[in-house]
Amino acid sequence: MPEGRTWGSTSAVDIAKDGVSIWVAERCGTNSCAGSNLDPVMLFDSTGTMVRSFGAGLILSPHGIFVDREGNVWVTDCACTGTAAQRNTPGKGHQVIKFSPDGKVLLTLGKAAGAKGAEFFWQPNDVLVAPNGDIFVSEGHSDADTANARILKFDKDGKLLKTWGTKGTGPGQLAQPHALAMDSQGRLFVGDRSNNRIQIFDQDGKVLAHWSQFSRPSGIYIDKDDVIYVTDSESGSVNPANGAWKRGIRIGSARDGKVSAFIPDPNEAATNTSAAEGVAADSKGNIYGAEVGPRALKRYVKP
Repeated sequence: MPEGRTWGSTSAVDIAKDGVSIWVAERCGTNSCAGSNLDPVMLFDSTGTMVRSFGAGLILSPHGIFVDREGNVWVTDCACTGTAAQRNTPGKGHQVIKFSPDGKVLLTLGKAAGAKGAEFFWQPNDVLVAPNGDIFVSEGHSDADTANARILKFDKDGKLLKTWGTKGTGPGQLAQPHALAMDSQGRLFVGDRSNNRIQIFDQDGKVLAHWSQFSRPSGIYIDKDDVIYVTDSESGSVNPANGAWKRGIRIGSARDGKVSAFIPDPNEAATNTSAAEGVAADSKGNIYGAEVGPRALKRYVKP
């Protein structure tokens, strides 16, 4: 971080167009950017040096991030962290913002301060842009909200095409759809966090499969070779009901679902969200974990 600035909570990390630089959206030294004049969106080169930053005053709670094929940076503002007053800052939050690599706002989806139904969004979690330009957004961060757990699909200009998903535990139903990723076949992977599973859909919302072997998914990243990286930041001591699982990053194949490696949370006794929520892997195989509870970004290098 620049001199005088410390890491806050972050669940948003992705790889820049060059394959080795890192985009991070961080919550302004605390767990909310409400009232802050700091830039939440930052680009670091492969040595860890900050290249540029932007976004001050535009985002309350950066939650998900996606870098598209042109290098544009998409950020979801879930407005779901901090105090009640911070979450309900008038005229801000509950949006998806598309930035150019230099920080120019190119597109905004959603009504500022939030809405449901056709006006969307209420606590959007993540965003993904398909190769054809279609935009997918997962919405619904609160388990207490019984009417808010779905996927929204837009065209490249932001026109709403369709939605799917309702709150529940059945096939195609969702509870805290916390993360999105897409494999080389164009299948959409949804981190259905409170259902302790990944659900796999086609791009029109048809359920193709569901996987539970990656535990409770907070973040998902799939690289060009269909290696899948899945974070669990809430099992074990954090969530005794899901205590059979260990927190950490599971690595495997998006093709057959086999888990091949595991990076454990070094703090086995944590009582609040711990280890990585967001995850990404660069072209050299380095893995980045964005951490909400520990307020850190960690880099894992192959031995």
